[in-house]
Amino acid sequence: MNGEPLTIGIDFGGTSVKLAVVFQSHIIDHAPPIATQEFDGHDELISEIVRSVEDLRARHPNIAAVGVGMPGFVDFEKGLVINLTNVRGWAEVPLKKILEEKIGLPVWVDNDANCMAIAEWKCGAGRGFRHVLFVSLGTGVGGGVIANGQMIRGACYGAGEFGQSSIDYQGLPGNYGNLGALEKYVGNREITASAHAAYAAVGILKSLDDCSPAALAAAAHQGDLIASDQWNEIGRKLATAVMNGCWLLNPEAIVIGGGVARAGALLLEPFKKYLFAQLSGNFKDQLRIMPAAFGHEAGVIGAAALARDFLVEGK
Repeated sequence: MNGEPLTIGIDFGGTSVKLAVVFQSHIIDHAPPIATQEFDGHDELISEIVRSVEDLRARHPNIAAVGVGMPGFVDFEKGLVINLTNVRGWAEVPLKKILEEKIGLPVWVDNDANCMAIAEWKCGAGRGFRHVLFVSLGTGVGGGVIANGQMIRGACYGAGEFGQSSIDYQGLPGNYGNLGALEKYVGNREITASAHAAYAAVGILKSLDDCSPAALAAAAHQGDLIASDQWNEIGRKLATAVMNGCWLLNPEAIVIGGGVARAGALLLEPFKKYLFAQLSGNFKDQLRIMPAAFGHEAGVIGAAALARDFLVEGK
C-alpha cells in the first residue's frame, strides 16, 4: 500500500473498547468490541486487548504500530494513564510499557479527544490547516488544540479541555470545582434535563427520552419552537467557550464533532452567529467553522494516525 504502514487504532470508551486496522484514513478491518464494564481492573482488560491485537496481526502481519486513545488524563511522554474517571481500576497504569512488552510493537497513548482532533486535522475537516480547535460534544465535552502544525498537550497534558472552561464565573461547579464549566450545560444529560424543564414550564410533560439531543433535533425540524430555542441556547453557550479559545489561540479552523453535533445547522448556525458577534473583523474573515468529517470512528482513525505519524516522522 504505497509503502505506508498499517497501524492499529484503539478507542477506549466507558462502555466498550474498539480496535481497527487503519491505512491512511481508511479502516480496513475491525476486531469485535470489548465490553469495558465487564472487567473490574486493568490487568484482565489489557490481556483482552492484547488478544484482539494479536488476532488483527494474524490477518495483517505488516501492522507496524499501535495508537490508543484513553478517556482521561494521560502522560503522553510516558504513555502513563493517570486516571480514568468513568472506568474502575485505572490509575497510574503504564499502558505504553505494558502493551509494548506484550505485543512487541511501538505503542503511543493519548487522550481520546486528542486522537479525535488528530483524525480531523490529519485526515478530515481540518486537513491542510496549521491552527485548529476541535470540540467534541457528547456525554461530556472534550477538545483538542493544534497550533503551528503541532498538537498542544500542555505541561500536565490537559490542554484543549474545552468542557472545563467557564461560561459563567458564578455558574454550576464542574468536576474540578471550576465554576460555570461548559460541560455542565451542553453535555448530553444536561441538554436533556434543560429541555425537559423547558417543556414542563409550559405544561408539556415529556419523558427524558423525548428530550434527548436526537429527539430535540427531530422536534426542531418539525417546527417545535421550544426545541428550536433549546438549540439556540446550546449554540450560544458553546460560542461563549469557543470565543475565549479564539482570542487565546487565534485558530484558522474550528471543527465541531461528537454525537450532539449531529444536529447540524440547528447547532452550527446559532453557534456561528454568537461566536462571530464576539470576534474582531480580521478573526471572522479568515475563520472556518466546519462539522467533523468522521463520526463514531474518529477515535480509532485518530489513534492509528497518531501511531503512524510518530512511527514515520517521529512527531
